[in-house]
Amino acid sequence: MSVMLTKFESKSNRVKGLAFHPTQPLLAASLHNGSVQLWNYRMGVLVDRFEEHEGPVRGVAIHPSRALLVTGGDDYKIKVWDIRPTNRRCLFTLHGHLDYVRTVQFHHEMPWILSASDDQTIRIWNSTSRNCIAILTGHSHYVMSAQFHPKEDLIVSASQDQTVRVWDISGLRKNTPNSAPGTFDSFDNFSTVKYVLEGHDRGVNWAAFHPTLPLIVSAADDRQIKIWRMSETKAWEVDACRGHFNNVSTALFHPKHELIVSCGEDKTVRVWDLTKRSAVQTFRREHDRFWVLAAHPELNLFAAGHDNGLIVFKLERERPAFAMHGDTVYYVRDKYVRSYDINTGADVGLLSVRKFGSPYVPPRTLSFNPAERAVLLTISSDNGLYELSALPKDAIGEVKDSSTEGKRGSGQAAIFVARNRFAVLNKTTQLIEVRDLSNSVVKSIKPPVQTNEIFYGGTASLILSSPSSVVLYDIQQQKTLAEITTPPVKYVVWSADGSLVALLSKHTITIANKNFSQHTLIHETIRIKSGAWDDSGVFIYSTLNHIKYCLAQGDHGVICTLDNPVYLTRVKGKTVHCLDRSARPRTITIDPTEYRFKLALLRNNHEEMLYIIRTSNLLGQSIIAYLQQKGFPEIALHFVQDKNTRFDLAIECGNLEVALETAQAIDRPDCWERLAQQALKQGNHKIVEKAYQRTKNFDRLSFLYLATGSTDKLTKMQKIADARGDPMSRFHNALYAGDVHGRIAVLKEVGMYSLAYLTAKTNGLDDVALEILEAAGLTEADVDDVPSFGQSSLKPPSVVTPTANFNWPSLSAGESFFDRALANGNFEGGDVPYLNGTDGAGAASAALDDWAKEEEAGEDIPAEEGAWDLDAEAEDAAEDEKEEEVFEEEPELGAGTTPGVSETELWTRNSPFAADHVAAGSFDTAMQLLHRQFGVVNFSHLKPVFLSIYRSSHVYLSPMASLPPLQLHLRRNPEDSAPSRVLPVAVRTLPSLRAELSEGFRAVSGNKLPEAQTIFRSVLRSLLLVPISSDNEAKEWRDLVTLSREYLLGVSLELERRRVAQENPDNVRRSLELAAYFTHCKLQPAHLQIALRSAIGVFAKANNHATAAKFARRLLDLNPDPKIVAQARQRIAAGDRNPRNAVEIDYDEFTEFEVCAASYTPIYKGSPAVRCPYTDAAYLPQYKGQLDPLTELTEIGASSAGLPAPRS
Repeated sequence: MSVMLTKFESKSNRVKGLAFHPTQPLLAASLHNGSVQLWNYRMGVLVDRFEEHEGPVRGVAIHPSRALLVTGGDDYKIKVWDIRPTNRRCLFTLHGHLDYVRTVQFHHEMPWILSASDDQTIRIWNSTSRNCIAILTGHSHYVMSAQFHPKEDLIVSASQDQTVRVWDISGLRKNTPNSAPGTFDSFDNFSTVKYVLEGHDRGVNWAAFHPTLPLIVSAADDRQIKIWRMSETKAWEVDACRGHFNNVSTALFHPKHELIVSCGEDKTVRVWDLTKRSAVQTFRREHDRFWVLAAHPELNLFAAGHDNGLIVFKLERERPAFAMHGDTVYYVRDKYVRSYDINTGADVGLLSVRKFGSPYVPPRTLSFNPAERAVLLTISSDNGLYELSALPKDAIGEVKDSSTEGKRGSGQAAIFVARNRFAVLNKTTQLIEVRDLSNSVVKSIKPPVQTNEIFYGGTASLILSSPSSVVLYDIQQQKTLAEITTPPVKYVVWSADGSLVALLSKHTITIANKNFSQHTLIHETIRIKSGAWDDSGVFIYSTLNHIKYCLAQGDHGVICTLDNPVYLTRVKGKTVHCLDRSARPRTITIDPTEYRFKLALLRNNHEEMLYIIRTSNLLGQSIIAYLQQKGFPEIALHFVQDKNTRFDLAIECGNLEVALETAQAIDRPDCWERLAQQALKQGNHKIVEKAYQRTKNFDRLSFLYLATGSTDKLTKMQKIADARGDPMSRFHNALYAGDVHGRIAVLKEVGMYSLAYLTAKTNGLDDVALEILEAAGLTEADVDDVPSFGQSSLKPPSVVTPTANFNWPSLSAGESFFDRALANGNFEGGDVPYLNGTDGAGAASAALDDWAKEEEAGEDIPAEEGAWDLDAEAEDAAEDEKEEEVFEEEPELGAGTTPGVSETELWTRNSPFAADHVAAGSFDTAMQLLHRQFGVVNFSHLKPVFLSIYRSSHVYLSPMASLPPLQLHLRRNPEDSAPSRVLPVAVRTLPSLRAELSEGFRAVSGNKLPEAQTIFRSVLRSLLLVPISSDNEAKEWRDLVTLSREYLLGVSLELERRRVAQENPDNVRRSLELAAYFTHCKLQPAHLQIALRSAIGVFAKANNHATAAKFARRLLDLNPDPKIVAQARQRIAAGDRNPRNAVEIDYDEFTEFEVCAASYTPIYKGSPAVRCPYTDAAYLPQYKGQLDPLTELTEIGASSAGLPAPRS
């Protein structure tokens, strides 16, 4: 027999009683100090402790089906406890015994409790009525144990009177005894002594029934274990097991094998063969006498109590020997080699190995050779054996035994290392023998380390497991290839492609690549049992109570919990194939979503991540925390609904828009403060201002206005401070604003006349100084001794560039995959666009309803009021100033030196894009380029863009106060220093303009058309100054120009229609034409719905039902909301009932046309037209040579070169 495998051990006072829970991993132990412990032996933790007994507790038992525990102790009491986790307490106490209670037990069916006592009686109690229902008398000394028969109405008892008695209690089922106190005389009617077994020479400590056979085992102080057989009429002694050399405390039948397990005061646990009556294995302790044994009713587990605690152990390994090849598992069950096809479920016996090693020991490992269809088995009995056998080609007829043709030898481990070679490890001699298929030694190798196990390490290689490391060893070259420090490795699992290997120890997993050059260590507190690789390259492993996953870089987590350990063989999709402890194939369905999402995240497989998020309810707090931890808060942000979490994520990834939106919803001071800090870091002082306003942080707000040059707002802050009655704040604001009179007024009000007088004097306000002296009751003579000060220079610096209306320029990091997915409106990848920051369809519907109400009410949309009316003179002056700075003369250089080419000149040389020339300060060449490439003639609207780009491309650094600042030029590619490739930073980029375009979409959805018109026009102007670096960017640039043009034209058409409707309500025809043309602009589906619904309303109102019905049919093609569908169907029905138009208009939907962007009239296909050289907008020929009214930049019909070829 193999060494008993200790699974759990605890240290405590002497253990006198033990009981396993039948289904949960719980073990109750009663101690000599009066305590009862409840252990979770799988987790190794003390679950609870019961301490109401006085003196030692000798008996303990757990109910086979209910959450009840019974204990009996030296205080003569029997206590019944509730062991449910939420309600652990003593339910009741049974009184009646007159001496120590030795053992207690629940009946498997009836509500009975059996107890044995030193008062020489055995009692049966009804746990429902809580009364004693029988007293069995007959023993003449202490009754040491009593047990119910597992099936029949029998009890076996053992006593110090040297006898074992069997009692018949069948009468108890048929009769209900008089349960009145003191009426014990009739009890013997229901229970009779069936047999008295005499044969022990000393007192008997224990007696137990066999679970299925008519046998009894008894253990006594005569150091013998006796086996007794029963018949219907008599019982007799069969044999005795001799070997203990002190009192035997307990003896049990093994629940499944023909074995007896015993323990005694000789400090040993012994295992006996029931058929041969001979000792199979002995397990010794140095100092602890054993007092009690317990067997688990279902599992291969035993517990033994000794002087200093308890141990839970197994008699044999339960891990079945198996090997995986393709979709077939080769494994051993009941000493037969079997094959199981995981696709078809075919489970076939192939080979008997019953004569291989000890009959009680299953094979330890199995190695399969697909080339020769052979298996190599090892077994731990007889100091280690191996056997090489060929498997039959088909399993027809009787299964043959391996002993007929198998080749055997001694060795502790054996595996195939090649098609016709296998390696055998002999641990005692520390020798690895490589043998051929005829079992002849081909090569002997002395391993470089103390080797306990060998595993396959690739062709002609071995993995050697030593106590402190694993070694990858080349057999042919006989040299160490690599070594990893790790606890002793028990199992090795290779991935399907052989690129990764998992090394499993008792509590650790090491994931390494095939040459051990990279590896990751995962630690588990619970024992690791097995593992298998998922098809996607994730390692799935099982512990005692979980199935878990592990990614190659070390992330791991729980997939599901297990009731009992399993041994994984294969993972396919959502199915885990495994063997249970009885070596039966099982499948477990798991949810691989979490680890597949993490794998996709690590591999940047955004499509799969999006698919997972769309099709599962994955996103909980743990995933959000994981995304944050791994540095992907912006991904988590898209899928989180909780406002607080969204705010935290938005702050972490610097998304100020979402942070502002959620801060407004949460509206807590701490959120506004965090938002202000983040916005300040990004230079978005408008959000900082809003945050300070919401938190009433007046001092910081004033300083912000000083920094941004908002003098008018500083004046407002003075008034607010005055209203608040805060003189300090008033003084600060007056100081920031340069308001000397305001400072003097504050100082006078708080009584600081001396400071007020000095302020007035030093600022040249002598009249005010005299008034202050009069108010203080002084004359000039009284202040003659005050020294005279020069003119005060305490003034705020004058504002050179007012930045109150401009946030600091920032470079966009570009849209992520998820931003683009959202920009398409939803995660389905459908046609519904991103709209108003919410679900496309819902937001569009709400916007349409709002718009429809306004149409019915005929409300005026406020006109745009000089959004781009900038002060031309001020801009000219600013530009002149900049040009003076840029083109200042070079200082004289020493002899023999020549100035190098300036950075800005390199920029203009290297780039054909106007944006780079603007960044260099070469506005003339930039304008020439724009005129040549896009026909731009009106540059007044581009001046602010020019200046913004120029300022954003240069930084001024003052190294010392006495020196003029250094001008530093910001490069687009700082790592590239070749003069021919130096370029300025890209201030305007496609991602940033795409974000601006999204704002325009929101404005259209929100019916803010003048604002939308301004935004689309601004985007078109900015697109002129975007440098392009690739063909893809050039295509994207052209798409953005076209999209912006279509929206600008559509919005302009609608604004013109509203103007006509208001100023000339009788001109219904023109209003209808404009509404119809609006529906032919190339808009995104949700906005096209807006245009169509608007047109339907206008045409229906004018009784043009036929055309309204046509618009309704176009609307249905866009798959709108059900509510809109119903309205459209009503409109179609109305058109069918009345198919006529009251007003004739210039509109032919059957002929393809474009809308003239100047006259807002159709230009039908084939008609002459001229185009804008930049946006490609169509115009009637009479507009040639005029300024394009859409962008207000280009000359209509001018020739142009177009966008230059991109430079990477």
